[in-house]
Amino acid sequence: MSIYIPQDTTALALGAEAVARVLQAAGVEPVRNGSRGLFWLEPLLEVDTEDGRIGFGPVTNKDIPGILDALETDASSHHLYLGQVEKIEYLASQQRLTYARAGLGDPVCLDNYQALNGFVGLSNALQMDGQQIVDQVKDSGLRGRGGAAFPAGIKWQTVLDCDSEQKYIVCNADEGDSGTFADRLVMEADPYQLIEGMTVAGLAVGANQGYIYLRSEYPVAHKLLNIAIERAVEANFLGDNIQGSGKTFHLEVRLGAGAYICGEETSLLDSLEGKRGMVRAKPPLPAIEGLFGKPTVVNNVLTLAAISTILEQGAEAYQNFGMGRSRGTLAIQLAGNIKRGGLIELAFGVTLREVVEDYGQGTHSGRPIRAIQVGGPLGAFLPESQWDTPMDYEAFAAIKAMIGHGGIVVFDDSADMAAQARFAMEFCVVESCGKCTPCRIGSVRGVEVIDRIVANENRDDNLILLHELCDTMELGSLCAMGGMTPFPVRSALTHFQEDFFVQDAAGPLLEEATGVSPGGK
Repeated sequence: MSIYIPQDTTALALGAEAVARVLQAAGVEPVRNGSRGLFWLEPLLEVDTEDGRIGFGPVTNKDIPGILDALETDASSHHLYLGQVEKIEYLASQQRLTYARAGLGDPVCLDNYQALNGFVGLSNALQMDGQQIVDQVKDSGLRGRGGAAFPAGIKWQTVLDCDSEQKYIVCNADEGDSGTFADRLVMEADPYQLIEGMTVAGLAVGANQGYIYLRSEYPVAHKLLNIAIERAVEANFLGDNIQGSGKTFHLEVRLGAGAYICGEETSLLDSLEGKRGMVRAKPPLPAIEGLFGKPTVVNNVLTLAAISTILEQGAEAYQNFGMGRSRGTLAIQLAGNIKRGGLIELAFGVTLREVVEDYGQGTHSGRPIRAIQVGGPLGAFLPESQWDTPMDYEAFAAIKAMIGHGGIVVFDDSADMAAQARFAMEFCVVESCGKCTPCRIGSVRGVEVIDRIVANENRDDNLILLHELCDTMELGSLCAMGGMTPFPVRSALTHFQEDFFVQDAAGPLLEEATGVSPGGK
């Protein structure tokens, strides 16, 4: 009888290590798997039985004696018994491709990975030339999952077509958006999938060296990735003459600089070169002049992890998921004031309301949801009137919002949206690389202007000034840091205007702007 207890960051933060120690003291050596992403049930203890894998959760170290006793008699008698894990509705209703292996076993066990069809995609890729691999990626419809949603195959084609003796594959694992943890879960629950995807990318474009630029706040992922890379090299899935093919690909992990701006691909490349992370002007594109001036594929974890699925199952199988130009599945991360937070993988097209209400089950506080921010700290705040928008890149762009990395942060009706708008500007003040004036100076002025509006100082003039400032930042900034900071500010002004007005001072202006009197009538 195998017992599983996760070793990923979330489970450890919730007491998984103490649970493991109690199991060991009782003579049971648990398999340290990765989380399935049902964070509201962590630590989730799983047990292999004749009827399938059953679960208990969320467990504490004090629950273990009772669970072990129940396993000897009637497991379902324990109050934390969840039944078969695969049948838990939160998980069973998902469409898992990237996370199909998450939680099923020891994440750094090569035998476990191969038993679950790991490295089949790489094996297939070794039978193809570079153009055939790139064509598979293009035909799949895969778009970058890091935020910009640029077609991955087109980027790869650009690098493949470059005439250079040295090319690079760079994985952007500097996951810094609020409410996001999908990259971390891949690296902690299924690191070989990322290794396989990066190796295939190297074969596709003719690169023999890859780097994972990892967020420094992810020590567990750092440890597991290094173990997985070492074992992959020993098994000849990495390194020289991969599986006797004559092909070479080396991979290393590099820790990030602790700066949000290094999630921007050109700033990341500067940091990887040992410089201060500063945004580069484009052109030239990184695909043509990237790391050390050489052609470079820069994709995030989820994009590269999807490659193994595409090469294993074929472009058409992947392309069959999704809608419109948004193909495949989306890793949705539920966070903030939410009852059931966690990782959900679904085909593009599910509505925001379905995700938050059906999966998230509303707010943790029990109060009504007021606003939902999608896409990280630069994403728009969405009111209820927009929650039926399908999770699709074009549909979100049509309402001046973005899906980004798929992070969702929920706010209840006690949230002050003027304060959230101010935070967006303040975040830009702190995290700007400082290279361009609209971002560096505009964000500082933005904080000041919002403070004056809330304080009822020349409100009419300052509202005009704030809108003009947002225009300047959006149109004049060098990268998305300054260019998208106006998104949450504008959405808060548009949909939650009342929070920008002091109740006893708003008077006719508030009623004229919103159609609602200060008393709410």
